[in-house]
Amino acid sequence: MRALFYGIGLQFKFDIRSKGMLITCYLVPLVFFFFMSGIFTSIDPIATETLISSMTVFTITMSALMGLPPALAEIYGTDIKKVYKANGAPIWFGIVTQFFSTFIHTFIVCMIIFALSPPVFKATLPSNLLWYFLSLIALLAVTLALGCIIGLLFKQQAKLTMIAMIIFLPSTMLSGIMFPSDMLPQFMQYIAYALPATIAFKAMTSFQVWHLPVLLGIFILLCGIIALLLKLKIKR
Repeated sequence: MRALFYGIGLQFKFDIRSKGMLITCYLVPLVFFFFMSGIFTSIDPIATETLISSMTVFTITMSALMGLPPALAEIYGTDIKKVYKANGAPIWFGIVTQFFSTFIHTFIVCMIIFALSPPVFKATLPSNLLWYFLSLIALLAVTLALGCIIGLLFKQQAKLTMIAMIIFLPSTMLSGIMFPSDMLPQFMQYIAYALPATIAFKAMTSFQVWHLPVLLGIFILLCGIIALLLKLKIKR
């Protein structure tokens, strides 16, 4: 356990020095937050009620889908994974340390958004803070797990980015964070509920009980897929 915590801390420090992680986990989400929050609140004053949740969903989706997969592809798509075997570390060590490192970095940015939104943009705090943070953690875990699967499946940067964008764009456009999902055609609203971002955003804003169990179920399913992919990596 001590080795695992040491590995997470070491990976956290590596990610701070990584330009790719710095851009996807910090720079782009924060620039989007300051730029788009001003636009949203100017066009529609009611946007202040869901601003924190909207920016949080975007940050998590951006970090997990655009930042995590390239880092994992670099580990499991190259000879770096042999270093783990040579040092007696289990093959899952890399994915766990990268998962929690990205989790911490993304959570930090979410807290920056949470702290700055009320004083800077007059955003309203979620009425149920406990439910909001549970939804945040659930979405972060699910989306990171999805990012892990992408990173394990694809080695080439071009394919990896393309697949990540195929999930990232609908997650931002259909989940309701850019504009009310009621404005979408009926069939697109149904499609949107296949995205964890949509379920989490609804959980953060409407506080319905069924959202969190669904996210938990998705996370367990994705963890099973990750375990299967790691077994395939061991056989190769």
